[in-house]
Amino acid sequence: MKFLVDFMLGRLHCWLCILGYDCLYFKREPFSGFKGKKDLIYQSLKESRIILSRDTTLSRKKALKLVLIKSDFLPEQLAQVFKTFDLKLDKNKIFSRCTICNTLLIRVDRLKVEGKVPAYVYQTQKEFSLCPFCRKIYWKGTHWKLVEEEIKKMLSL
Repeated sequence: MKFLVDFMLGRLHCWLCILGYDCLYFKREPFSGFKGKKDLIYQSLKESRIILSRDTTLSRKKALKLVLIKSDFLPEQLAQVFKTFDLKLDKNKIFSRCTICNTLLIRVDRLKVEGKVPAYVYQTQKEFSLCPFCRKIYWKGTHWKLVEEEIKKMLSL
């Protein structure tokens, strides 16, 4: 299942990526070639992606699949997506995608990130992942436990 989230749902995009779902963020780019609703619909059709949006006018357009997200609050948004698509949380997929560009992360040898992460992080962490597209480096920092706790709260696990 692949999603395309519009600019109104940036946090939802981030969390779907954290949870391991293939989710692109479609944002408006007014200074570098404005992307509008037609571009969003075209991309969803071209890539067979389900659009998630809060835009009620967009919900009247024809697209492969569009879900109008009802709530302004992230926990309710996630609950709606999980319920609508009968999604199940796969703990093996959590933190498997880049939260910036959606690319699948790859494990990298610790030696390859030396000098590219803060010294303290390098000294205290043993495992690192890298986004092969945008080159962002990920590790199990203090945020890891906080995110896992938040997931449990949001999805009532």
